[in-house]
Amino acid sequence: MNGVEKGRCGEDLAVVFLLERGYRILNRNWRVKSGEIDIIAEYGRYLIFCEVKSRSSLRYGSGAEAVDARKQQRILRTAMLYLQRYNRLSSLCRFDVIEILMTSPEHPEIRHIQNAFGA
Repeated sequence: MNGVEKGRCGEDLAVVFLLERGYRILNRNWRVKSGEIDIIAEYGRYLIFCEVKSRSSLRYGSGAEAVDARKQQRILRTAMLYLQRYNRLSSLCRFDVIEILMTSPEHPEIRHIQNAFGA
């Protein structure tokens, strides 16, 4: 499985994971010139901006470690554009990371880190 396929598979798993827990998926791969947000969802009163990181091993670190300060800033800027475009500036927002570790294709490990970072 190449990187693009692994990423798509990880995002599919993350969507199922969130749906099973009562999240409502609003958008996938929402893109603007300045960036992309993998999953945008609602859960209770919160609007969730979720970054999904898929790995086949921990050789180069965890998925959450890949969401460094620069990546966080890009996600925050992109989220602000989403909020402006859809008139959701008063929404309570949360920024999550979902790590997918695919060491075993039959049993991927999913770790949901809520409030992984913020403004």
